Amino acid sequence: MVGKLAGIAIRPDRYAAMVDRPAVRIEVDGLAGDHAGKWPDRIVSVIAAEDWAAACADLDPPADPLTELPWQTRRANLLLEGVRLPRAPGAMIRIGAVDLEVTMQTHPCKRMEEARAGLLKALAKDWRGGVLCRVKTPGAINIGDSAEVISSPPEIVRRLP
Repeated sequence: MVGKLAGIAIRPDRYAAMVDRPAVRIEVDGLAGDHAGKWPDRIVSVIAAEDWAAACADLDPPADPLTELPWQTRRANLLLEGVRLPRAPGAMIRIGAVDLEVTMQTHPCKRMEEARAGLLKALAKDWRGGVLCRVKTPGAINIGDSAEVISSPPEIVRRLP
């Protein structure tokens, strides 16, 4: 299934607000201008628009992901649309000419609960918080670029309490 890159956001500093970008260069150490942190397996964070919408719908009361809780609230770097993110480390995602290797599931932090009560729990199930990746093939990406999962090992299913 081929989808598209629907959003790009960087954070200039650790706790800074997310800043939208129409295009960005991704290097092995992360997105240009982004504070990627010190963990090489957590360089790029990716979320699916459909997962974000599902998490917003699970809130009480539900939130509109376009007006009330924009995807940048999740603090992910990339928003993919029309792509089911893989649920296993080792999977490969291609966005334009950039290849990303999934290293782990994103585990939402307390900042999600600060943004909206119940958001942390809504994101925690079914990998809705997205995935963290390392960069395998660097390059430039633009909103609207094609996005697809090019390989994926068997899914990991976790039962959360």
